[in-house]
Amino acid sequence: MTASETARPAPGRARWTPRRRVRAVRVLVGRRWRSFIRADELSPLILGALIGLVAGVGVFGINALAQWMHEIIYALPSGERLSAQETLNPWRTVLGPLLGGLVVGLTTIGIRAWRKREAVDPIEANALYGGRMSLTDSLLLTGGTVLSCGSGASVGLEAGYTQSASGAASWLAGALRLRRVDVRTLVGCGAAAAIAAAFNAPLAGAFYAFELVLAGYSVATLAPVMVAALVANLVHELLTTSPHAPLVGSLSFSGGDYVIFVAMGCVAAGLGVGLMKTATTVESGFVRLNAPRWVRPAIGGLFVGLLALGSPAVLGAGHGGMEVYFSSAHGVGLLLFLLLGKMLAASISVGSGFRGGLFFTSLFTGVLFGGLVGESYFALAPHLASDRVVYVLVGMASLAAAVIGAPLTMTFLVLGMTGDLSMTSAVLMSVIVATVLVRRTFGYSFSTWRLHLRGETIRSAMDVGWARDLTVVKLMRREARTAAETMTIAAFRKRFPIDSTAQVFLTDEAGAYAGVVYVPEAHATDYDSIAAISLVRDLRHAPNAFLTPRQGVEKVLEAFERAETETLPVVDDPLSRRVLGYVTEAYALRRYSQELERRRREYSGER
Repeated sequence: MTASETARPAPGRARWTPRRRVRAVRVLVGRRWRSFIRADELSPLILGALIGLVAGVGVFGINALAQWMHEIIYALPSGERLSAQETLNPWRTVLGPLLGGLVVGLTTIGIRAWRKREAVDPIEANALYGGRMSLTDSLLLTGGTVLSCGSGASVGLEAGYTQSASGAASWLAGALRLRRVDVRTLVGCGAAAAIAAAFNAPLAGAFYAFELVLAGYSVATLAPVMVAALVANLVHELLTTSPHAPLVGSLSFSGGDYVIFVAMGCVAAGLGVGLMKTATTVESGFVRLNAPRWVRPAIGGLFVGLLALGSPAVLGAGHGGMEVYFSSAHGVGLLLFLLLGKMLAASISVGSGFRGGLFFTSLFTGVLFGGLVGESYFALAPHLASDRVVYVLVGMASLAAAVIGAPLTMTFLVLGMTGDLSMTSAVLMSVIVATVLVRRTFGYSFSTWRLHLRGETIRSAMDVGWARDLTVVKLMRREARTAAETMTIAAFRKRFPIDSTAQVFLTDEAGAYAGVVYVPEAHATDYDSIAAISLVRDLRHAPNAFLTPRQGVEKVLEAFERAETETLPVVDDPLSRRVLGYVTEAYALRRYSQELERRRREYSGER
């Protein structure tokens, strides 16, 4: 035997190369780690803390990058906020958003040529895809948001915060091969951590996740979401040099002010719907004008720049402007001009194609709205008016709740800003009125409204994707029996004895589905005298009712209700109608009930 023959491995045994050993170790470690995550109650807390760390650093970096762009483009002193400026160089004011829009438009075209599909945001991901998000798409969207806000467009950075943090959380969950419910929870952790770090408000961040991203609260999700929000807030505070503190001083108001708060909620609902509808009108206007997609942000940026010549407060998200108009009183005329100008600038920015959201924009416009109400009330009834800041806080929360659709988030945000529990009753009254009116008259928040325009029917992040995943392919049986519709009843009885099958699907001359015949019915004694001459198609049911492979279980149940039959065939497509199998109503209902029970157990924390 030669040396080469002795070195050759024995038949049936794999050769353990170094690469194969490393892969085996990875598989073993991965299995044990996944088992730990799925079985140990501490594992979600560890993952939540890790996501909070990433989110805190990410929010700090995004803020720093946008601020650096403002300082470079608009020649601002270091640390100065763009929207807090009284005057800016006119050329920079106009050219900044215009050229920034051109860059955003060209970048968007390039990204869409590379990535054909729109980026999935956290709400859409948790509603339709079990929390699955693309990290690459999320980072690209975050970059587009930074470019948009950094160039002066009137959009907020919060979309970038939540997109990047939730995208990272979804990627981590995918790498660990976690269950659907765990993936959705971690995506909620990412969103909560991002908002908590951005506003120094862990409670507001947590309830943002509960209200918008998870669409519900449970004991199982409370701990990881809160840990993520707290860690992100702590990390961001450690990285920033200016500590946050609640407003100093007590805020007082009378019982009669509740009437004003209710009225403010009603007006805020109208302003919020108007803001969302105006953005849609601007977008549809660009479509009707057939303007190239890449040039739309530049045109929108030009209009925003022209508006900014009246006041730089309309530029950017409005962080600096909010500080200025929150802390001091201003005239009614100025506040009205800024309110309308900021809403128009935000609508143009979003409608023309700049990337970003309306979270902070709605807060800033709410501050202007509340200040306008307070100044007007002081002018009309100075002896009845309460502290001006009370109206500012109520206006801020109610308008933001109308646009974002998160009343408790806004209530806790005000609580974090003031540290005053008495303000929560005033704010809660107004935000409830605003939210209910928007849902009753409009039906959507800004996030779900944008999804509605893309053809989706969801109104929250409640997990409905499982129903779409439970398709006909997963429900159908493939052993379908078929027969020609021209067969006589006698021949049909001979071919299909009464105990052979429950139903037979008829086909026409082209092989297309033509109805279903129940075998016991064909063997009924009523047909004995005419069995030799009558055709089996005379006994058919539901000739035009069928299912297609990609339909979800909810569509299946609707089809059974319309057809009023117990069995429906599955055809390849509505044109050829070639029978592939069949679905029974009883089995579809049983599977649907099982999945509902599984989701209920997941939401309640019963693993």
